[in-house]
Amino acid sequence: MHPTEAMQIFIRVAELGSFTLAAQALAQPRATVSSAVQQLESWLGVQLLLRTTRKVQITPDGQAFYERSRDLLADMDELQNLFQHTSATLKGRLRVDMPAGIATQMVLPRLPEFMAEHPQLQIELSSTDRRVDLVRDGFDCVIRVGQLADSNYIARPLGQMRQINCASPAYLAAHGTPLQLADLAQHQLIHYQPNLGDKVLGWEYHDGQSVQQIQMGGLLTVNHTDSYQAACVAGLGLIQVPELGVQHLLASGQLCEILPQYCAPSLPISLLYTQRRHLSKRVQVFMQWISTISAHYLTSTSSI
Repeated sequence: MHPTEAMQIFIRVAELGSFTLAAQALAQPRATVSSAVQQLESWLGVQLLLRTTRKVQITPDGQAFYERSRDLLADMDELQNLFQHTSATLKGRLRVDMPAGIATQMVLPRLPEFMAEHPQLQIELSSTDRRVDLVRDGFDCVIRVGQLADSNYIARPLGQMRQINCASPAYLAAHGTPLQLADLAQHQLIHYQPNLGDKVLGWEYHDGQSVQQIQMGGLLTVNHTDSYQAACVAGLGLIQVPELGVQHLLASGQLCEILPQYCAPSLPISLLYTQRRHLSKRVQVFMQWISTISAHYLTSTSSI
């Protein structure tokens, strides 16, 4: 096995902490993965991983080799594409994650253009409400909505996503249309909480100086954006949602916007990727494309 291939296998084992998971991720036999790591250890004369019946732990030498291997493979990828100037030369797999609304309303409608320019790229697009781990799950970059927690990742701001308040025509016909904040006491709010059991938030709005919150009743709590929108369409209550994700429901008349003067603050949208000295050309090109198309859908950060 070529050393670079063995290094790629070792990186996945180190990141996932498991020979079995690495073999599954790479679609290779576990014996091949184990043999590749043994080959590297024999070649280097050091132990890279500590193996027990329960887990695989990286050694200090293994950690140093891991960091250097990632830089070296990135350098080799960059070198391979250094003198290739046509867009069709971009090759390899690109794994990205983003919220379902951004995927369906912003990225996927424009993706045919990108793939036509780069026909040899293989794209794996994940859309989930679960917050993925860039390293553990092997993503090149992810799009995140909302405030970012401190991390070791690099964040590139893409813009702001406007939030609006919605209800279904059937709900408004049955319960009336709220016109002022005081009217909310007579209405039901559908709660969205990714981790069921956590404290649910109330109605949020910006009063011109700060974000305010009004506690509201609501008999339904969901943990997925599709369910959140579907519950509103079914007439189960009011929702506060990014406008981008419900534009098609507004256009079809399945939802109506309400209380436009009392909306929750716009949400920051960021592109995250791991720190490294060099990013592969395919990742750089994709991230630049995302930045370009997002300008047509998101509000500029500087204008907020």
